[in-house]
Amino acid sequence: MDYGEVRDEVDLLVPVKTLDRAKTRLTSATGGDPVSHAALALALALDTVSAAVATPGVRRVVTITSDPAVASEMAGLGVESLPEPAEPGLNAALRHGARTLRSDRIGALQADLPALRSDELQAALEASAGRRAFVPDRQGTGTTLLLAAPGGELDPRFGVGSAGHHRVSGAVALIGPWPSLRCDVDTEEDLRLALMLGLGVHTANALPAWTT
Repeated sequence: MDYGEVRDEVDLLVPVKTLDRAKTRLTSATGGDPVSHAALALALALDTVSAAVATPGVRRVVTITSDPAVASEMAGLGVESLPEPAEPGLNAALRHGARTLRSDRIGALQADLPALRSDELQAALEASAGRRAFVPDRQGTGTTLLLAAPGGELDPRFGVGSAGHHRVSGAVALIGPWPSLRCDVDTEEDLRLALMLGLGVHTANALPAWTT
């Protein structure tokens, strides 16, 4: 792809917790086995990042993680990783990433979108039309994608009710026919819905037995 022909390119930050801390609400889906759980959590992130890397309009993807296993797997996709900062929390990690990259336009993508389709992410980027904007999750309360305006601050406000917090902070809500972009996976129910949309290869290979 000739990136010179793509307008308004964005650099995406994808925060990934250490695998022993990631996706704790999915523990029951893997029968409480820590090895299977870590494999599933990693697979979710790998499929998310793989789709983002393949998206026109995304210049680069950088993960933020302090897990060497995650960083190694991301390197295999050609993706750089930054360590988490000393200050705890998702928003602190994203602010750290944004300061480090110093991109013309920065965005934050959640790492638990295993059914993500590149064409849907591209459509959301185009719909933002250069504005600070966000995509709410399927419940409408969380946030799966946050975009800064070109040259502007990301100002992440992730956490409980993040969609409302991003809206109040001035970000424009983007709601379109992008089910894979809005289907973040926190629970078994979410995983079943993502399965219906069509999972990426990593998650499909790491699925627990009850989904097959």
